[in-house]
Amino acid sequence: MMMYRTVLIWMLVVFVAGCNFAGQREEKRADGDEKLVVAGNNRFALQLYQKLRGGDGNLFFSPYSISTALAMTCAGARGQTETQMAETLGFATSAEVLARIGASGKPLTRQEFAHAFGHIIKGLNARGDEAQYQLRVANALWGQKDYEFLSSFTKRIETAYGGKLKELDFVTAAEQARRTINAWVEKQTNDKIKDLIRPGVLDAMTRLVLTNAIYFKGNWASQFDEDRTREAPFTVRDGEKIQAPMMNQRARFGYAETETLQVLELPYVGEELSMVILLPKETDGIDALEGDLTAENLATWLGRIRKREVIASIPKFKMTSKFSLASVLASMGMPLAFTRNADFSGMTGKRDLFISAVIHQAYVDVNEEGTEAAAATAVTMKLTSIGPDRTPVFRADHPFLFMIRDAKSNSILFLGRVENPVPEK
Repeated sequence: MMMYRTVLIWMLVVFVAGCNFAGQREEKRADGDEKLVVAGNNRFALQLYQKLRGGDGNLFFSPYSISTALAMTCAGARGQTETQMAETLGFATSAEVLARIGASGKPLTRQEFAHAFGHIIKGLNARGDEAQYQLRVANALWGQKDYEFLSSFTKRIETAYGGKLKELDFVTAAEQARRTINAWVEKQTNDKIKDLIRPGVLDAMTRLVLTNAIYFKGNWASQFDEDRTREAPFTVRDGEKIQAPMMNQRARFGYAETETLQVLELPYVGEELSMVILLPKETDGIDALEGDLTAENLATWLGRIRKREVIASIPKFKMTSKFSLASVLASMGMPLAFTRNADFSGMTGKRDLFISAVIHQAYVDVNEEGTEAAAATAVTMKLTSIGPDRTPVFRADHPFLFMIRDAKSNSILFLGRVENPVPEK
């Protein structure tokens, strides 16, 4: 009896050990999948920035919001439409994308990709609920009532992305549907993104709108003293000097520099998220910096960041940007999705839908206390019918780039350029 009992105990130990090993292996694989998703998203973010940076003026958007909305859309794409979208957006579901982002291993299946992307979203929301900052990501599907969408599609979007299907009547009440969707966006972004979808975008041919909203509000871990904010010269792109409110403090920050660039990392309370500012050393160096903004260079710059005392001076600024991205995305390599030859049969079982518009709007406010940022994206679908020893001075008194990133997943949530911190009257 004793021997029998001993054998049972050892069998139990081996079984538990086997379960633990399997669980660790599954967790490691899931973590690797998420890293592939983040690498692809960040590469797409920088490539999209290169498309949007032309011309003068401030620039701000949420590549994470855009990627999320298009990831939900891509879940219903098939054939060459899916291939073009995945490769353009950096979704690691093909060997070509893996090679492009410098990753090894097997491409992710549709299910693995959606699970990994959704897990990142759930992680951001969970930490936003518990942390000393506000962060939330919300998704929704808005479908024509009584229109038959495949349950495999709607269930995947709800399970992975948290986007439930809500029925509206685009055929006879497109304007009311537009107001309903815009009201949802406003609520999810604390009223910062208003009128995302303009009149006329939705009509009787609209069958599906996929929306993403992201909202962030956090205080600096080391806040700026309002009494030390001073009006000071800021050199804009054309060399003109304007007066701008500059915030000042001396504290320990993440810092790095190269021969042409200074990098400052300003953490928010909890130090899970931070703003990274990329400042060219030359006042007219913004064009060269933007030209050098690649995934590889960014990784190198961020890898050099070390904590040290810095004399920091950055402007207060607030901006709103809005984009219609259909032509931009088509030019980046996914034109088929915007034509009547598109294949989104994974949504309905038929090739009866194409993307008619991709609309994005973003808002940011940077002040002495911290940062508030929000963005929303709508995809509408219609019928086919090493630093020096001295204390570095970081004075952002000329055009610079900035991003808000999540330290845990390394995701770039927001990305922008400040050319003029003083809004036009």
